[in-house]
Amino acid sequence: MLIAADNLHALNPQVMAALENRDPQPLQGLARASVTAGADLLDLNPGYLSRRQEDRMAFLVEAVQKVTDRRLILDSPRAGVLRQGLRVCQQRPILNALTLEEDKLREILPLAAEYETDLVVLLLDERSMPPAAMEDKITLAGSLAAAAMDGGVPLERLIFDPVLPNLSWPDAWRLVQEVVQTVRWLASGEVFGQPVRTMAGLSNLRSGRRHLYPAMLDATVLGVMAGAGLGLALMDVLLPEVQEAAQLIQRIMG
Repeated sequence: MLIAADNLHALNPQVMAALENRDPQPLQGLARASVTAGADLLDLNPGYLSRRQEDRMAFLVEAVQKVTDRRLILDSPRAGVLRQGLRVCQQRPILNALTLEEDKLREILPLAAEYETDLVVLLLDERSMPPAAMEDKITLAGSLAAAAMDGGVPLERLIFDPVLPNLSWPDAWRLVQEVVQTVRWLASGEVFGQPVRTMAGLSNLRSGRRHLYPAMLDATVLGVMAGAGLGLALMDVLLPEVQEAAQLIQRIMG
């Protein structure tokens, strides 16, 4: 299981200020700290950017690349922002993310095909909604895989994310169980006749609710997901509880 740091996200006030002021030092400090904490990859998310500000993704990529050679995940719902990051990447990144939404299929999928990148596939339908049941998630995974392959991105370059719920959602714990089962099926090879890569964003769980739930919750769900065969965990690597859990899991699993 690989670990991706989601600490370079515009929801982090330090990142937002650095992007607004074009100050690379806070970004580079977070990148160094994330690598020291054990991150195998760095997820770069500049938040919402107007067309006039799309080059801030390039600024973010260039700032981070000056202090680490870790592989990058370019994270944005807009193809224009992703293209700005792709333009300056020194090694081939991962694009995050494709959904069944028409604009994503029309704009992000061709970008992944053009640059021959790996592509995160969020299991979200044409309304950007995650199916509740595992069976429906698997069906959606098949539809998205078919669209991706038709668009020139082979199955081997796809990373499926069943989308962990926020704990404020109704029936959230059952939805977590459905995500775990989906990861297990995808990673086992039962769905596509071969194992496929999977990803989960652990920070989704407690977003906006960190005052209600301890960080140990992220660490516990991480362990369960690893046992289901999760390939890539996207998480706050600077949380000591989560960092320690990830290190132990990687040591045990080899």
